[in-house]
Amino acid sequence: MGTNSWGIELWDQFHNIGAHTLKGIDFLDKYGNFVKDRCAIEIEYAAKLRRLAKNYQPKGKKGEDEDNEFTSYQAFKNVLKETNDLAGQREVVAENLQSQVISGINLLSKTLRDERKKAIQEGNDLTQQLVSQISALDRAKRNYEKAYREAEKAVENYQKADADFNLSRAEVEKQRHNMTLKCAQSDDAKNEYANQLQKSNKLQHSHYHTSLPAVCNKLQELDEKRTQGIKEFIRSSADLESQVAPIIARCLEGIVRASESIREKEDSFKVIERYQSGFQPPGDLPFEDLSKMDSESTHNSQNSFPLPNHPTIKGTISGKGIKARKGIFTIFSSNKKLLEACITVKNTITADGMKDDFSDLPPSQRKKKLQSKIQELQKSIGQEQGARDGLIKMKGVYESNALLGDPQTVQGQLKQCEHNLEKFKNELRKYQILLDEMNTNHNNQHSPQPNRITHHQNGNHRSSRHSNGSNDDGDEAVDDARSLSSSSASPESGLGTSHSSLPGSGQGSTNDQHLSEDMYYESDALQPLGTCKALYPFDATSEGSIPMAESEELYVIELDQGDGWTRVRRMVSGNMMEEGFVPTSYIESTLYA
Repeated sequence: MGTNSWGIELWDQFHNIGAHTLKGIDFLDKYGNFVKDRCAIEIEYAAKLRRLAKNYQPKGKKGEDEDNEFTSYQAFKNVLKETNDLAGQREVVAENLQSQVISGINLLSKTLRDERKKAIQEGNDLTQQLVSQISALDRAKRNYEKAYREAEKAVENYQKADADFNLSRAEVEKQRHNMTLKCAQSDDAKNEYANQLQKSNKLQHSHYHTSLPAVCNKLQELDEKRTQGIKEFIRSSADLESQVAPIIARCLEGIVRASESIREKEDSFKVIERYQSGFQPPGDLPFEDLSKMDSESTHNSQNSFPLPNHPTIKGTISGKGIKARKGIFTIFSSNKKLLEACITVKNTITADGMKDDFSDLPPSQRKKKLQSKIQELQKSIGQEQGARDGLIKMKGVYESNALLGDPQTVQGQLKQCEHNLEKFKNELRKYQILLDEMNTNHNNQHSPQPNRITHHQNGNHRSSRHSNGSNDDGDEAVDDARSLSSSSASPESGLGTSHSSLPGSGQGSTNDQHLSEDMYYESDALQPLGTCKALYPFDATSEGSIPMAESEELYVIELDQGDGWTRVRRMVSGNMMEEGFVPTSYIESTLYA
């Protein structure tokens, strides 16, 4: 054996070797506990990463769904995805540590403990044998010493008896016989001692040169196996993490790509696209020279706005407790049924509280919503057409081979599909007309409700005159639509161009000459429905609207009909009045009971 053999170098340190190997196995178990704790941390870390990614996932709320179009929001969603993937890799590390490292450590520890137990037991047995032999040698030696002393004393007693002439011959013979016996016992004890000494030396030589070194070498071997195992397990732990390092690196690269995908200018443009109303900024506020205002104007300004004690609402109420006025759309169609359907769209409300034609939105936002709705309906039509074509094919197969099925079973589904398809097409035409209307009036897109019409009121009864003298209400709307679509002026051009007029003065008749005879007219003597207060300043830069200052009080003449505009009136001077439209969202109305 080499010089590094425990059997040679540590022949007398068997007890310390046993204690050292026990500490080594305990250290192996300690490392195993370290890996277990690390594995638990990896699992907990992965679980917390997953929980973190889940907690920050969009919850599907309306506002958050809209925000997802921004590149920063999309990048953050990708970061959450990569974070979730990182959690998965930490779980892989934990699983591999559990299955490969911790299991291996437990198996090795059990094996080493069993081997050590056997080796220690064998070494203890060998030591016990040597101790027993040494004890036997010691007893043989003591017996030999005792027998030798007794033999010497017997020889001495015989010599004294033989020299004493006073003793009888029998006494001398007795002493001689005792001497011979003691000498023989001494020789036997001597031989036994020599024999035990020979056996002890042989056993001791074998014990310290062969048997015990072999046991020590076994302990050395298992201790080296334990040390090598720790080496391999540490390396395996690192290798297991290195295996997922490329995937983790790709996750981090994905996070970097997510950051690079953020476009601040693009997000800024989307903010403009989302919130742009299409209105013009308010102009400069006019200077009011109080010294030039006559007493009558001052009196009217102080008493023209009585505020009855009525509940106040923001904006106006459409068609609730108050009879809505008639109106038509500026559309390029003479289809009466389609026109009535469009009017129905104008007056319906969706489940989320938004009007079905989105007329309560600013022009830019309304156009965007209409385009989105058209795309949605086109997609639905495509799906229904695909389903219809499939049902038609199935029906044809059933008709050609009755064994495959009854064609009547498909007929009901086919009818429902045709019904849905027709419904979607009608809705698509409606929204396309609304969008065409907005595109047609692009130059006047800031005009307050260009599709509103005016009526001529005689007392409390509104009468209309038709170009052919007919009062048929059924064809009236269609004719009005054609009339409006061919007119170059807005219906409010004679009432809402910030003009001042006297009641019954005929002001605005010049504009009326440009209107078709199929149009309805309304006098300036409409009774107010209530009052309103301007929440924000408004600069009337479009046809049919009038400006207003913040906190200014006006009369409500006509309520919002779903297009986001309310008709109001202000007293200018004396009996002169100014009428026009203002945004409903800019005012707070108080209606009379």
